[in-house]
Amino acid sequence: MADSTVELRSASSPVLDVLIPTKDRPVEFAATLAGLAAQAGPSFRVVVSDQSDDEASFDTAAASTLVRALRLRGVEVELLRHLPRRGIAEQRAFLLSRSTAPAVLFLDDDVWLEPGVLARLHTALRSLGCGMVAAAMQGLSHLDDDRPHERVTYERWEPGPERIEKESAAWQRWRLGNAANGMHLAFAEGLDAPGAAVPDPSSWSAYRIAWAAGCVLFDRAALLDAGGFDFWREVPENAHGEDVLVQQRVMARSGAAGILPSGAYHQESATTLPDRGSSAVDLLPL
Repeated sequence: MADSTVELRSASSPVLDVLIPTKDRPVEFAATLAGLAAQAGPSFRVVVSDQSDDEASFDTAAASTLVRALRLRGVEVELLRHLPRRGIAEQRAFLLSRSTAPAVLFLDDDVWLEPGVLARLHTALRSLGCGMVAAAMQGLSHLDDDRPHERVTYERWEPGPERIEKESAAWQRWRLGNAANGMHLAFAEGLDAPGAAVPDPSSWSAYRIAWAAGCVLFDRAALLDAGGFDFWREVPENAHGEDVLVQQRVMARSGAAGILPSGAYHQESATTLPDRGSSAVDLLPL
């Protein structure tokens, strides 16, 4: 007779913390948790910081079920309400202050991860030895919207720090994260294909980026060395581009790479932060 004991994965010392800022996205947030529940490894912990106007994004039956499913498999899940709101940069700084693992993944609350993404990113971060790796979120509604003109800046990754000036040719790499450009790049590189099975996490390629949105894994020490999000006091509460500035700072000190295939899919919901002021990139130096 099979042993009926449920074997729980140890969460005593996860190698990765998943940090999720959320606001007013109960449906999308549940889908984000579903993606995490499908990850087989590496060992990770989840920290959620909610700033919803009313009920928290995690205060739904769907989210509660997925939190229980994660905990059943030994994943520690910390659900926090963090108010009053003092801007998205401060929200990210708060999440980073709760982290303890050697690697931290900032995951947007409207991104679903297919199986294997965490393993692929963590392997890439260790293998490349850089400060961050990114799975740029893909908009599947654009799968038939092929944009080769936005992929002309694509280059295979080379090791080492890189400082990118705004308006430079390298800055235009941001377009690689548009629409479903990452999907089309993965198809071209033979790393994925329409109708194929979910790609094996051991198969991947690194490329040069300017920055990436939605799903970014940092070496925590490199992120802290670059100042993290402590600059939140130096920018207005409605400033945006805080993630871009941090990625640029890490890249300039420790290097950064985008990873193909991405496997991170944007749910393409409307923004919950419509009041967008100046970009942190325009307000502060690297």
